[in-house]
Formats: sequence, structure tokens, C-alpha cells
Amino acid sequence: MNRLLILVPVLAVLAACATTPEEDPVQVKLNDLDARTTRIERVVANNSLVDLAQRMDALQAQMRSLQGKIDVLENENEALKKQQRDLYADLDKRLTGLSAAGSAGAAGAPPAAAPATGDQAAYSQALDLLKSGKYPDAIAILQQFQTSYPRSNLADNAQYWLGEAYYVSRDFQNAATAFRGVIDQWPTSRKAPDAMLKLGYSQYELKQYAAARATLADVGTRYPGSDAAKLAAERLRSMPANGASGGAQGPSGSQ
Repeated sequence: MNRLLILVPVLAVLAACATTPEEDPVQVKLNDLDARTTRIERVVANNSLVDLAQRMDALQAQMRSLQGKIDVLENENEALKKQQRDLYADLDKRLTGLSAAGSAGAAGAPPAAAPATGDQAAYSQALDLLKSGKYPDAIAILQQFQTSYPRSNLADNAQYWLGEAYYVSRDFQNAATAFRGVIDQWPTSRKAPDAMLKLGYSQYELKQYAAARATLADVGTRYPGSDAAKLAAERLRSMPANGASGGAQGPSGSQ
């Protein structure tokens, strides 16, 4: 009887073991591989998203850079148009003044008086050509003016307008030379501040950014309080560290 009581639990355990199927090793490996594959797919997916985000950031940066360049070109184009309008307006105002002065002076002159000749006539003719946009002709007359009338009281003005004629023709190298001539030969001329300002603009257009910065800064030092100094300061503030941006201003000086 006692033996039977002991055997019953043992048989029950053996029966339970016999009915529990052993886990298939192949299935275990398949499950493990499946889990690893899932983890790898998640890592790859995450890396792809990161790479895609980086590409999008790079494209957006390129678009911002291109937009910035477009804005700079548009500003420079608009500044050039404004410069030409200002030049024409400036010339027109001064030529009108010259015409009025000439009419007043001729009021009491004999009817058979000869037309004006000399430095004033050559100077007025050059300004007329500038106003008409005939820059090569104006340049030729202004160059001849300096040869024919080196001691004229209009020589500094003629030299300045020679620089302007080159500048609006986008011959910035010769423009810089002409503007420098005003500064070197007539440092106390009323055109000297404007000439130094436009020398800085010309150097900027020639991509001589360090020289342009130094020249524009020198305008404020040598001619403080002048309109040219104010324009130079504005231009310096608009120039980024690499020199790009900001359009040139029109001529600021008087005849």
C-alpha cells in the first residue's frame, strides 16, 4: 500500500514530462535570426532617415546660398540703374545752371559774338556727352582737356568726371586711376572726397576688398562730416567680411 502511494506522484510527473513537447532547436535559431533581422532593419531605417535629413539640410543650405547670390545681383543691378539716373540728374542740374549763367552773361553781348571756346567749352561739351550716354566720346574730350588745360580751374572737376565716365562704362581699372589722380593732384579740391569714395567703389568692383575697405575708411578719416564720408560708412556697414554685397552709390559730388 505504501509503495503504491509513492509511485502515484512519480508516474504523474513522468506523464507530464511525456506530454510536454521539447522546443525545436531549429525553430529557436529561426526565431533568433528573425529578431536580429528586425533589429538590423530598424537600425538601417534610422540611418536612412538621418542621411535623408542631412541631404535635405544640405539642399536647403544651397538654396539659401543661391537666393542670397540672386539678391546680391538684383541689388547691384538696381544700384547701377540708380547710379546712372543720379549721374544724369546731377549733370542735367549743373548743365542747366551753366546754360542759365551763359544766357545771363550773353544778354548784353553783341549779336555777332563768337561761340565760347577754351576750357569751359570743352568741359561743358564733355558733360553734355556724359548726359547723353556717349561715354567714349566724353572720355576722349576729358583726356584731351587734361593735356590742353592742365592749369585750368576746372581740371580737378574734369579729372573727376573722367573717372565717372570710366565707372559708368564699367572700366573700373581706369576709373580707379582717374579718381586717384584727383586725390593725388588736388587733395584739397571739393571733388577729392567724392573721388576717394568712388575710388573705394572701383576697388570693390575690382574685388580688391581689403583695399576698398581701407579707402572707404580713409574717407571718414580725411573728410569727416562730408556726404562722401557718410556714404563710405554706409557702404562699409553693408560689406560682409568676405567683401560681397551692397551696390555702389551714384556720384555724390557737385560739378
